[in-house]
Amino acid sequence: MKQILGAMRKAINDFAMIQDGDKIVVGISGGKDSMTLLYALKLFQRFSPAKFDLYAVTLSMGFENFNVTPIYDFCNKIDVPYKVVNTEIAKIVFDIRKEPNPCSLCAKMRRGALHDTVKELGYNKIALGHHADDAIETMFLSMLYEGRITTFKPVTYLDRKDIYNIRPLVYVKEKQVISAIERHSIPVVKSPCPMDKNTKREEVKQMLNQIYKTIPESRDRLLTSISNKDNFGLWW
Repeated sequence: MKQILGAMRKAINDFAMIQDGDKIVVGISGGKDSMTLLYALKLFQRFSPAKFDLYAVTLSMGFENFNVTPIYDFCNKIDVPYKVVNTEIAKIVFDIRKEPNPCSLCAKMRRGALHDTVKELGYNKIALGHHADDAIETMFLSMLYEGRITTFKPVTYLDRKDIYNIRPLVYVKEKQVISAIERHSIPVVKSPCPMDKNTKREEVKQMLNQIYKTIPESRDRLLTSISNKDNFGLWW
């Protein structure tokens, strides 16, 4: 966890993610990334020069077999208030709309529901669990399926809602998250979504894993290229 806290503190400082008095909602899916982020932010809260509040929120998609009890127990253990927001997103996406590409609509609806919840709570920032490997995967997804070279930003201001998205784990690698889950017995709740592990992102992840095996230093070089704003060498 020391490595994660060090990388997270660097990201928070580099991108001015957290200021004194911030009220931060951590979006909790129950997966390893969001659960690790919650625990890391709780630890960081103890020594952060900026004082901030934390609140954990889970959007329930409406799947019957989604058990949030381990999340509730963990939040209670580390003293973070927790709220579950019940939605019918799964019903709309899979039953009513029967979306051929359900992930896109689902993500849009989840973002809207989470933003509304943050405003209702009176909080001003949302912390999301995207890490460095997610940034690389997003860049390749954009290149392969959209013809764009782009990825998510560490900090995004949503002017219509007057809230910020922050991603404190952008310098953290997925293997560090997996290690933290195992070492600190952080609970993980399996996603009940039928599309879990059956997406274009998963295909890109597997492709990148093959590249990393062939060129071991490629992951670090890709991360460097994302943050190297002065050396693109693209056609204009």
